[in-house]
Amino acid sequence: MDYFSERASWRLGNSGKPMHQPCPNCFVIITATQTTRASFYYLCLSLKVGQFFAYYLKGSVIPFISISDAKKVINSALQNYEAQKWQMKVEKLKKITVFEENLKQQLATISKLKIALLRS
Repeated sequence: MDYFSERASWRLGNSGKPMHQPCPNCFVIITATQTTRASFYYLCLSLKVGQFFAYYLKGSVIPFISISDAKKVINSALQNYEAQKWQMKVEKLKKITVFEENLKQQLATISKLKIALLRS
């Protein structure tokens, strides 16, 4: 089961971001199989990264996307879905996501190293 962030911190820009763990004010998308779940997750992630949800964000202090607007964007993407092209994009997006997580871990380690250096 994946969760879809309806509303999150403005600075983090999480509105419309697919997640594996729920957060307050998110909505759930349930799929029949694990394969469909993974494809759907990366479809939503690509829509988020491609800023397809940005037009539909509401709220001046805390941006959010309504369920009906999210459905519009996702249904439109599914109508334009080409399985072979999509699978190639999903694989590339998975690799980029893993690389991004690795970089985040490296930055966190560097930050800890700076603190350790200054405290010694």
